[in-house]
Amino acid sequence: MRNTLGGIGFMATPMGLSILSEQKSPDTTPKKIVCVGAHPDDPESGCGGTLAKFSQAGHQVTILYLTRGEAGIPGKSHDEAAAIRTREATEACQLLNAKPLFFGQIDGDSVLDNRWLTQFRQVLDNEQPDCVFTHWPIDSHKDHQVTSLLTIQTWLQAARKFELYFFEVCAGEQTMTFHPTDYVDITATQELKRKAVYCHQSQVPASIYNCGHTLMEEFRGIASGFGAAEGFVRMTGKGQGNEAGF
Repeated sequence: MRNTLGGIGFMATPMGLSILSEQKSPDTTPKKIVCVGAHPDDPESGCGGTLAKFSQAGHQVTILYLTRGEAGIPGKSHDEAAAIRTREATEACQLLNAKPLFFGQIDGDSVLDNRWLTQFRQVLDNEQPDCVFTHWPIDSHKDHQVTSLLTIQTWLQAARKFELYFFEVCAGEQTMTFHPTDYVDITATQELKRKAVYCHQSQVPASIYNCGHTLMEEFRGIASGFGAAEGFVRMTGKGQGNEAGF
């Protein structure tokens, strides 16, 4: 039986992933959603349609970028690239009605150690999320791996539990061995997601879609019975359930 992130796919509005099951009465309390991405454009391309659904339903959405994409524009210094990509990320967040946060690590030189983990935990503690999205840990990009592991360690140690879901980017090229447990219907927000991705002009947005994102949205839609969809893997364990996840 397919999951649909707590009814997002079937219900008129998303109300907190599996915080709300399809069998329960809708909980109208606004949820706090955080998406953690390694670089500007990762959250938008990985789950921008889902984030848009949450914000449109009245939930609080925050996008936390591990870096400012300092190494992401050939011919530009780190400071120049960071300024450009920060502006692009801020514009994308405005479209998605999300709050942007920047964690302060450096593109291409990300670090996973106890000092950074402590700081990361503090940031998420301050946000008090009900649900967090982040990169799948089996990914070809080191920054994506570090982002995912920081989030996983925070999830494991968090006193205030939150649901954790992994998204995919450039399936087969970057994200590997990804088999969704949950799907979100993004038919109504697919175009808004695309506009958010296209805010990142320095990254040549057409190339982001050409690396597989158009096919991913179509294929996940076919798999889940929607016009277009985003797929996720739900983190389980530590008393969080028994679905195949991680």
